[in-house]
Amino acid sequence: MAHGQKSSGAGPSSAQRKDLAAAGALEFAVGTKTQCTAAFDGALHPAEVLEIRTDAAGKKQYYVHFMDCDKRLDEWVHADKLLPPNSNISRLESVPSLALGCSGELQADGQKITRRLKRRLEDTHHVPGHLDDSKDHAGPEKEHAERTKVKNVQVVEYGRYEMDTWYYSPYPEPYASCHKLYVCEYSLKYFRKKATLLRHLAKLEARHPPGDEIYRSPPPPASNPGSSSNAVANPPIAVFEVDGKANKVYCQNLCLLSKLFLDHKTLYYDVDPFLFYVLCEVDADGYHTVGYFSKEKNCQDNYNLACILTLPCYQRKGYGKFLIAFAYQLSHLEGRPGTAERPLSDLGAVSFRSYWTRQVLDVLRDCRGDISVQDISDRTMMMPSDIIETLKQLNLLQYWKGSHYIAANPKVVEEYWRIYSGAGGRWLEVDLKCLHWQPLTTGPGRPK
Repeated sequence: MAHGQKSSGAGPSSAQRKDLAAAGALEFAVGTKTQCTAAFDGALHPAEVLEIRTDAAGKKQYYVHFMDCDKRLDEWVHADKLLPPNSNISRLESVPSLALGCSGELQADGQKITRRLKRRLEDTHHVPGHLDDSKDHAGPEKEHAERTKVKNVQVVEYGRYEMDTWYYSPYPEPYASCHKLYVCEYSLKYFRKKATLLRHLAKLEARHPPGDEIYRSPPPPASNPGSSSNAVANPPIAVFEVDGKANKVYCQNLCLLSKLFLDHKTLYYDVDPFLFYVLCEVDADGYHTVGYFSKEKNCQDNYNLACILTLPCYQRKGYGKFLIAFAYQLSHLEGRPGTAERPLSDLGAVSFRSYWTRQVLDVLRDCRGDISVQDISDRTMMMPSDIIETLKQLNLLQYWKGSHYIAANPKVVEEYWRIYSGAGGRWLEVDLKCLHWQPLTTGPGRPK
């Protein structure tokens, strides 16, 4: 299920509740800006009506975007959740539109937001490109935003989980018009009816992704009956390398599913130039897909990761950071540093910053004497630009006599490590003894 953002606002006051009751008899036009009581925290938020429909009981519903929240929290509401259009308009007009940039900082209306919006088409799903300041892109960008502003599929049943979706995904009709889709967690095929899914599962022979299994962790150790620990061990995990050209339908299904939970990617069906690294939990029933990252086969921009997702039902288990670490281990074997394709989603930015911080601090803790940014890059396979950004955020990069140097006082580094090593939830380490992989191609900086 989607996790709501913490709101700084309170619930409706007694006067506002009267306004909400009065608004229940009103109608709102598309584009109306007012306030709406959000389901995720019960508080009033500035909102805009994006679309209108009639429910099964004949009552009008309004699809609202909460202007101070991410799009994944948009929802359908009845009029009794909305304040009358003229309520607190002066306050609404002063509310800035917030976004999370690649650096992870909230940015308000103005130049930074404009630049980020211009980059949205550049980071299309596996179709890299470069946008200039030309007005030629305004039309396609506006068309894309208009087409994807309202979620189509609302719920996905996936294995034993049921997930609320976050964003629009271009499933073909008639699937795109379904309130709920049933997705096979092995083949990723999608169905409109549960009975059809069950028939598919009864005939399914290969309960794992196509491609080559390149990683398999050993089973977790048996728990000690006398232990007082309440920690739950993750099941064994496996990673498959899937070629988008050789397994086109599977990869397209993976992209369609991931688009329900990723807003910053625009899905295209050309998956041929990409490899997909699919992470699975393994049990007696088969390999349950929990997440993946994709990577361009022949990338000239040092991207070691194009798109990454852990499905919401499997989040908070350390899988996202494991996938990031896995991508950098592949960079180690390729012999060249890499970075993630930009822009990052808000959740992706948090995960990458956490990983980069941990890696940089780990190197600095072991350092004796002077160390350069290039030294850290050679050990971590991180791009120097990502290392510099991380050092700046930690205030460990100083400027003196025209050049930068790393000011890594051991006590300061240890204090940072104490803070960050336990932050960000669970960490799953990549066991190199379980990884069996060789680069597909050779080139500058790659081992032959």
